Amino acid sequence: MKFAIAVYSPPHAPASRRALRFAEAVLGSGHEIVRLFFYQDGVHNACSSIVTPQDENNVAGEWQNFISCHQLDSVVCIAAALRRGVLDQQEAERHERRAACVSPPWELSGLGQLHDAIQSADRLICFGGH
Repeated sequence: MKFAIAVYSPPHAPASRRALRFAEAVLGSGHEIVRLFFYQDGVHNACSSIVTPQDENNVAGEWQNFISCHQLDSVVCIAAALRRGVLDQQEAERHERRAACVSPPWELSGLGQLHDAIQSADRLICFGGH
């Protein structure tokens, strides 16, 4: 089965951790993830400047390792990211900001990428949000 997974929660929220565990189970069961899409506050999962307290799980780091290890397509909604200051190098330069916190394996792109993933997947599973 092919899954598209949308994450709407930041890394410190339980929904983000649940999404990661679900994604691990999907691949562990022999299924496919066509795309991970990070939207709303979920864009913070792609931010490398987050510092996690020592007594908490570094969910953002776990997402990055998981995505890199499995070479997954991971898209961060560019509009949601810009609103929250989550920028890659290109957007930081374009908007004359000094810092970028998004780098590969993450890709900033539009909401159309979620629509495309939905069309390619058998199931869309969403975590978090309002």
